[in-house]
Amino acid sequence: MKLLPSDEAGLREAVAILNRGGVAVIPTDTVYGLAAHPRFPAAVEALYAIKGRAHRKPIALLAADAAAAASYVGGFPGPAKDLAARFWPGALTLVVKGEGFRVPAHDWTRRLLARCGGVLRVTSANLSGRRPATDAEQALREIGLSADLVVDDGVSPGGVPSTVVRVAEDGSLEILRKGAVEL
Repeated sequence: MKLLPSDEAGLREAVAILNRGGVAVIPTDTVYGLAAHPRFPAAVEALYAIKGRAHRKPIALLAADAAAAASYVGGFPGPAKDLAARFWPGALTLVVKGEGFRVPAHDWTRRLLARCGGVLRVTSANLSGRRPATDAEQALREIGLSADLVVDDGVSPGGVPSTVVRVAEDGSLEILRKGAVEL
């Protein structure tokens, strides 16, 4: 396990680890996340194992931008496009066609996402059922030794998980979790 700052060298190392199927703890605008590349099923499986998370709870995708998110599922319905335009980048997760997406308001993380093909599977860096980590030290104590890399960017500016909204094909909305964004 490596611990690196959120500088250019840390970015290069995180990209290398994730693009070869590793797992990394990364900073975001809300809480620290545990990340894996979706094209490596074993890495995504490691997220579940490290976190102790049930497989019935899907792991969302962080995206570099709205276009990367929408292209992953072949496009967003109108209401999802509207919410993305209004709240992204930011602390709103949209569940569209069974996948959760968020574009973080964190420049370093968006650069990482862009260099990893646009999306990564990311869940909060904590054991399932525990409080999410808001700094690298907490993440390291919770699950960091199981990751290949922990990136330290100080305290997460938000400190509150994202709001999660499901957008149905018919355009109806359902709030699945209240969080940082008020709707």
